[in-house]
Amino acid sequence: MVRIGTLALLWGSGFLWIKVALNHGLSPVQITVARCVLGTAVLLALAVAARQRLPREPAVWRRLAVAALLCNALPFALFAVGERTVDSGLAGVLNATTPLWTLLIGLATGVERAGAAPVAGLLLGFGGVLLIFAPWHAHASWGAAALLAAAASYGAGFVYMGRSLTGRGTAPAALSAAQLLAATGWSALALPAAGPLDTDATGVAAVLVLGVLATGVTFYLSYRLIADEGPTSAATVGYLLPVVSVALGAAVLDERLGPRVLAGMAVVLLAVALTRRSLGAGSRSSLGRPRAGTPS
Repeated sequence: MVRIGTLALLWGSGFLWIKVALNHGLSPVQITVARCVLGTAVLLALAVAARQRLPREPAVWRRLAVAALLCNALPFALFAVGERTVDSGLAGVLNATTPLWTLLIGLATGVERAGAAPVAGLLLGFGGVLLIFAPWHAHASWGAAALLAAAASYGAGFVYMGRSLTGRGTAPAALSAAQLLAATGWSALALPAAGPLDTDATGVAAVLVLGVLATGVTFYLSYRLIADEGPTSAATVGYLLPVVSVALGAAVLDERLGPRVLAGMAVVLLAVALTRRSLGAGSRSSLGRPRAGTPS
């Protein structure tokens, strides 16, 4: 439980660090590039320490480039864009919809097969999203839409990785390092739109923690948890992330989520639990497979 709690705290704090970096002058592009570079450096160091080698096959790198776009560069950028107008706690809540998007995209592409119960969980989950998003209110922001798009990008990336990268035999730390290296390349393409660098020590510290701890170290810890205790135990972390993000947002930034959003969060988590339980531990579902990590 100590390791699960530590991983949840590091992973769930990412939304807070993004918000702090934005509040201290860093742009979404600057945050995304720095996060990818720092996370890559951590994972490369861990791969070298473990004597794991980066993949050499061009075909693997092509697949990693797609995975890096869908699971790293694009959602990292969308979370930074979304949090310009949305609280960090709500960002963590909307990130919890990732398994629902994964299941939906898997069903739509024929990768997943599910009975009535997972489909009911899916419908329940998106009912919770509607409760959170409240599109009927005039204040519903495009930032929330960007956050949902980030979660959907994760879902699409998980489905793609389940078909193209699972069981490749490459050491996981090296594969993750290679994926984040590719994500660094993608994010660097947006550098002309990054804007001038105008931050302070707090902004620098926030992006350092985001890249080193909430991205690089989190990737490593999630792999260790999967290897030692299995994907079911590791999946428990997913239920704690929105709780951590909401608690940190309230404690550090004085954010407050209303009863409607908290009720929506409860509905989403219940729906995710329903889909996971219904698909079962022995299912071939992408929801239960270990992946190259995707901390948000």
